[in-house]
Amino acid sequence: MRVYATVKVMGVAPDPSLHHKLYLFLRSYRDWTQYIIDQIWSCDKIPSMRELHSRFYGLLRSMGFRAHHCHKIERRAKEIVKSVKKNNGSKPVLKKLTARLDYEDYKLDLESKTLKIAVLDNEWVIVKLKWYSYINKYLNSDWKLKEILVSFRNNNIWVYLVFEKQVIPRKLRTVMGVDINFDNVTYTILDMNGKLVTMGTIPFKGLRKALHYKKLAEKIQKRYPRNWRYVKWVRRVRGRWLRRAGNILRDTSHYVAKKIVGIADEHDSVIVLEDLENIKSNNNGKRFNWRIHFWAYRRIQEYIYYKALMRNMLTVFIDPKYTSKKSPIGGKLIFLNYKYVKLPNGFIVTRDLIASWNLALKYLQMKGSKWSMWSPNSPLREGMKTQPKRGKPVQTIPKITIVSKR
Repeated sequence: MRVYATVKVMGVAPDPSLHHKLYLFLRSYRDWTQYIIDQIWSCDKIPSMRELHSRFYGLLRSMGFRAHHCHKIERRAKEIVKSVKKNNGSKPVLKKLTARLDYEDYKLDLESKTLKIAVLDNEWVIVKLKWYSYINKYLNSDWKLKEILVSFRNNNIWVYLVFEKQVIPRKLRTVMGVDINFDNVTYTILDMNGKLVTMGTIPFKGLRKALHYKKLAEKIQKRYPRNWRYVKWVRRVRGRWLRRAGNILRDTSHYVAKKIVGIADEHDSVIVLEDLENIKSNNNGKRFNWRIHFWAYRRIQEYIYYKALMRNMLTVFIDPKYTSKKSPIGGKLIFLNYKYVKLPNGFIVTRDLIASWNLALKYLQMKGSKWSMWSPNSPLREGMKTQPKRGKPVQTIPKITIVSKR
């Protein structure tokens, strides 16, 4: 299984003329991608790459692009048109200055931490990278540098380095069921015979803090309902609070995911997550919906997924229906209130622990008590997936995004 990791770093052009040349290249890259989109948008059938190449390659070459630039521009235009038409959207208008580059169009010098980028008319632009120490772990023999993405935002240069690694899932001896909630993440670990190993709860305070800043942003917007977009200080304060809310959710999601994967690694566990595909489409009241639309459950799942892959561990997604309503040890649950239940043996636990326990048991029931590695030949009716998206088999390539430190 191939895994991609994307590392974001800032770049600085030592010479203002090089900075300007890179800007012109990215603008031309965007404008000609838009041109191809406009040309093929009205076509009944999206042209193939061969047709696009024969139609636009000569024109792009005459504009000063290199051969691989032309290929990337054509492919990017086709991907955008195909995606927008699939979602029944209107004709896209590109605004961001971003370009994808193959390894033939850039040269990375790890000693000087500089990046040479091929631009128009076979010229090269040197960019000094702001290096971070954690990037060095991707510079070993396990990871290979693939394509890069160069972006220009707010007069700053950003470079996205894409690394590839081959991952072979290791043989695991326990199962960890994970239940993600508003205020905590609970887990239960069972052995392959269904016996309880351990269980626990990890607090998740990020949602409550983020909702506080979101509420502040909404309050200031209500005070200026007509002109908040045009008052500079109101727009700046509102944006700062929303950015702070997003940063809190991102940081706490990383923290919780790291804890879960660390515990699973210690017990050699396959991680079982909930398949919460349509949870936001359900109408459960104003207060509940206000919280759930800011809930970062999908982000936590993605972080757990890729952090587990980094350690050669398997993650599956299971339908969580009725997992918090059934007794994991047989018999009938006694519901004391919305949060606590009483097991038939007299122990009182939370419904969250019951849900994580039943998720682990459900995995064992689907796969059998004897360990068997997930494979593409497994019956689809089992309802388990190795990807957050539906309909994706195990051979699909997950993409990992690692954001640089602030």
